[in-house]
Amino acid sequence: MTKFSDLALDPRVLKAVAEAGYETPTPIQAQAIPHALQGKDVLGIAQTGTGKTASFVLPMVTLLGQGRAKARMPRSLVLCPTRELAAQVAENFETYAKYTKLTKALLIGGVSFGEQDKLIDRGVDVLIATPGRLLDHHERGKLLLTGVQIMVVDEADRMLDMGFIPDIERIFSLTPFTRQTFFYSATMAPEIERITNTFLSNAVKIEVARQATASLTIEQKLIQFTPSRKDKSFAEKRAVLRALIKAEGETCTNAIIFCNRKMDVDVVSKSLKQHGFNASPIHGDLDQSVRTKTLDGFRDGSVHLLVASDVAARGLDIPAVSHVFNFDVPSHPEDYVHRIGRTGRAGRLGKAYSIAVPSDDKYINAIEALVKQPIPRGEVPEGALEGASDAPERAREDRSSASPRSRSGRGPRERGSREDKPVEAVSVAAPVVEAAAEQPVRVEQTARPERTERPRREDDRRSEPRGEQRAEGRPDSRFSEGRSEQRHEPRADTRNEPRRDDRRDYRGGRDNGERVVGMGDHMPDFLLRSFAITTSTADEPEDAPATGTEG
Repeated sequence: MTKFSDLALDPRVLKAVAEAGYETPTPIQAQAIPHALQGKDVLGIAQTGTGKTASFVLPMVTLLGQGRAKARMPRSLVLCPTRELAAQVAENFETYAKYTKLTKALLIGGVSFGEQDKLIDRGVDVLIATPGRLLDHHERGKLLLTGVQIMVVDEADRMLDMGFIPDIERIFSLTPFTRQTFFYSATMAPEIERITNTFLSNAVKIEVARQATASLTIEQKLIQFTPSRKDKSFAEKRAVLRALIKAEGETCTNAIIFCNRKMDVDVVSKSLKQHGFNASPIHGDLDQSVRTKTLDGFRDGSVHLLVASDVAARGLDIPAVSHVFNFDVPSHPEDYVHRIGRTGRAGRLGKAYSIAVPSDDKYINAIEALVKQPIPRGEVPEGALEGASDAPERAREDRSSASPRSRSGRGPRERGSREDKPVEAVSVAAPVVEAAAEQPVRVEQTARPERTERPRREDDRRSEPRGEQRAEGRPDSRFSEGRSEQRHEPRADTRNEPRRDDRRDYRGGRDNGERVVGMGDHMPDFLLRSFAITTSTADEPEDAPATGTEG
């Protein structure tokens, strides 16, 4: 059996490895380290938790033992998809390079640019970064990559999922062509294969396990159920999750709960806290200080349940995770392998539960096709859904009984008071409609009379009989004058008219107690005029000008 002492590593590195408690390398370490020490490019394909980090950290520390870094020109570069993975790689360098004089810098988001610039200005041997922050420093003119001798791309398939491939290609173009490259990925998507063919030279391919396979030390269970109603699915899934955690009892020493969306991470974490569980959320929208504090608490045991997005699916090296719960079935089948790989590490036993509803069937089929085996089915714990299905209904009923309101936002009492008014309007306006219906409809045109020096009031104009009306012997009524000529058909709906009357009376327009049914004083003047072409002015008022037109 191969031991680390047989791999031609630097004695200082071997001393640090021995103090860390390791004697025998993992399969990928045993195969990758000899080729890396010979200066060859390495393409490593292995599932999560197989020791990929040490397989490139140990040879890098040995190869960089001779030489000195220059200001703003790092000698090696390690690219990671997430801040947590980058921080973990940095911890590995501190562990294995503690007896060397190698310097390192960590470039990740959420940390001040100033502190990172100071480290780069002094010169570093190992630069560990996420792609976005690395390019930020380069574009600011604070970093040069022309001195990179060794470049590592870790979790390349995760880079692809997060959309970092264009950034990776640009970073490759900024480094020397003579660099040595280590490229690690759990899967080999066509895009990943294209990059390896472009930027790796005669790479040694090392595949220690079939792609995208779960560890045999993980006991998997799929919990499928049909929600009582679609809008209650989220609440009932939370109830099933709580029941599964309680059913595991003391065997669930700690667990990671994965959700697909960041907003669901916060909701599930808050729900667990309200039911007495010790849970904390972690996702990409949180400040880096909060994420670091949460992870430290999960490692030291002060946090029992870690509710996370896929930011925690890669790179978290916490060997003692006993359970993984997929609150949401991942939409990408590769993510399932990485999620459940957080448990059952370093030869320990672990359990992984996935909660699924009928809409997740297509994702389940994709996962089973990837791992080439069915996921064992489990049963929903007895009594898990009792009281969960009617909780949203009770809340909805409480809201409706507390403040019933109409569509317009008014309560029933106010709405009823307004509905009483049209009853009075019908009794007043109905005769007007009938009287207007008996009169013939005429549409005539006359020239509008010019105003005199003393403008007449609206009431005077309205009460003054028209020439055409006197000629035909029409009654002098305010309900019929000047209205029938301009109305093509009677209006049947007069419910709003009394309210306009009331408004005008309230403004002080009329003080004799009489009510006017119609549009009120605000009717435009041109609507009160009739437009009739006449050839004689005999019936016109004396003070009106001639209205005839010459043909």
